[in-house]
Amino acid sequence: MLKRAPITVALGRFEDIVGRGLRTLIENDAALELVASGVPPDQFAPALEAYKPNVAILNFGSLHSASELRDLHRTHPDTRLIVLANRPTTTEVRQMLSFGATACLSKSSEERDVLHAIHLASRGLHVLPPVDSESYAPSGPELLTPREADVLELLQAGRSNAEIAEILHVGIETVRTHARRIYRKLGVSTRRELRARR
Repeated sequence: MLKRAPITVALGRFEDIVGRGLRTLIENDAALELVASGVPPDQFAPALEAYKPNVAILNFGSLHSASELRDLHRTHPDTRLIVLANRPTTTEVRQMLSFGATACLSKSSEERDVLHAIHLASRGLHVLPPVDSESYAPSGPELLTPREADVLELLQAGRSNAEIAEILHVGIETVRTHARRIYRKLGVSTRRELRARR
């Protein structure tokens, strides 16, 4: 009988107790191999390039924006991304999945659920957390769509609507529509306010 190669896992930087728990959990599973641990957010992309893990586990709190997750997914499509958050809302889970995460789980998830997510993610299967109306009820503002996040990034960089339309290969009216939705969702009324929120 052929022995399967272990599932390689890279682990981002987490709070001390969470990081230790995740390391122990992964190291105690014979089917998993921890190839990187405690990777700081600014070193995550180089670590994925160097180790090419099957699965990478990121700390939601270390992401500056969802576009970071999208960029990791685009540049490392063969690595499945699992995001752990304190108490992710349904909206946050949906946004993480739409930006390339294979799973978005609560840091308080049971050990077996985290291991299950790693094993399923390594096979390319998406993992949804159990629906608990109390802990997953939306608690914050409406989150941006992937395209709105693209437009926001360019608006914050000082690009004009015409420049954004050209970069994203869309019409100028489409950019204006996205901008209006972004302003509404973020509760701002000017580009200056948007740039201040970087």
